[in-house]
Amino acid sequence: MNLTRKVIAVAMATAMATPAMAADDEMAALKAEFKRLAERIETLERHNKEMEKGLATNRISESEPELATRLKAVEFQTLSMQKQARQISALEDITVGASLTGVLQKVMQSGTPGGGAGGTATGGGESRASYRGDISVTLPGGKMGDIDGKIFTHFRLGQGTGVPLRRTYTSTVNTTAFQTNAGADDSFAILAQGWYQLAVPLPRDGIKANSKERLNLTFGKIDPFVFFDQNAAADDESAKFLNNVFVHNPLLDSGGGVRADAYGFAPGAIVQYGNAHEKGSEWGLSLGVFGSGPGANFSNSLAGPFVIAQAQTATRFNYLPGNYRAYLWQNGRGNGYDNVERRHSGIGISADQKVTDELTLFGRYGHQLKGQVRFDRALTLGTELSGSRWGRGADSFGVALGALRTSEKFRNDSLTIDANADGTPDFGYQASGWEKQLELYYRFKVNSRFELSPDIQLIQGPAADGAGGTIKVFGLRARIGF
Repeated sequence: MNLTRKVIAVAMATAMATPAMAADDEMAALKAEFKRLAERIETLERHNKEMEKGLATNRISESEPELATRLKAVEFQTLSMQKQARQISALEDITVGASLTGVLQKVMQSGTPGGGAGGTATGGGESRASYRGDISVTLPGGKMGDIDGKIFTHFRLGQGTGVPLRRTYTSTVNTTAFQTNAGADDSFAILAQGWYQLAVPLPRDGIKANSKERLNLTFGKIDPFVFFDQNAAADDESAKFLNNVFVHNPLLDSGGGVRADAYGFAPGAIVQYGNAHEKGSEWGLSLGVFGSGPGANFSNSLAGPFVIAQAQTATRFNYLPGNYRAYLWQNGRGNGYDNVERRHSGIGISADQKVTDELTLFGRYGHQLKGQVRFDRALTLGTELSGSRWGRGADSFGVALGALRTSEKFRNDSLTIDANADGTPDFGYQASGWEKQLELYYRFKVNSRFELSPDIQLIQGPAADGAGGTIKVFGLRARIGF
């Protein structure tokens, strides 16, 4: 018996139980009300069957009830939102960065020694343009409990090798210049970096929020300067100083102490410990081992690696942040000025300190302990001033001074090495004293993605040649990035 019949039966029973003295018109009204109720229940049952039939499929039909259509639309919207939420969740740990940097430089012509004529490798005033593109992608690398993994990849392309200067201790006045060995007509991209990192919170009590210490384990193809010799005011040639002696410690980079591949990268592994118990006074220790020489470009054994250990600490000066780093290194495949591989070693310091809200001071010092190198002492000092003082808060002005001291061995050998006898360089002059550098730049922020930086560089006594005069380089850098 369906619901309609049950209702009618109840109605009839009720009617029969009505006292005989009930008026006929009241009985008729009651029967009519029960009839309307039964008809409404039958209609609801029919609509319910149609609804169940319509919801049995995901397809929307014109013949199905409007309510079923609306329910399906809401369901579709909900599923779409859930799908988007899952996609956002999957992408939230992915970061992408890209930049394109172009540099135009000219060695100015002048009548003074080294001012133009004599300032370049060809002996005349020259100009060069170059560009470099960088794309980096950081991906989540999985989890093991509270241990997080990270995958980092960096691709680089470009054309132009920069202005070819005469002999100097400075390896380049345009550190952005990048060109593959394929030549100027081929702008191939290379995998500059590709490494994996595990971040292990300490102590290992399973409560990540309580961790104030961290152990990072990194391995792959790496730029060593991403993890060592960092400096807040002088470590990005695409935005700050262009001369290589100001980008990194000159002994390691211009002097070739790292001896990475032709593009500055090498396979390696790094262990880092960080302690953040005291806010503003964080400190850490790092140890890195990298392939050197032919081991850096995967063409030979990894024996005699480049090894560097660093201690760093953050500090506050008048409540303003600063960073101080000290490191020592050893390279079993150090390349001397006579092109003979020997063990090289040295120590270095890198520091940056805000002294006002607008002004940051920086400095680096390098001291060669062992090895036959052209210069064995390096000191660079400078400052970066933000444009807030003149209403251009996103702009900045930078000035830096450098001095590279000739090593005693090179000073004694610079006149005696004979290229015709053993294939090593014939320097042909008496190297003595210091090569000195000066660089000034102004970074003008055109908009959030584009900036221009005029740049001036002077190199006095290039390669510690007393008769070398001063090399003068003027340039303009343009950068687009996000």
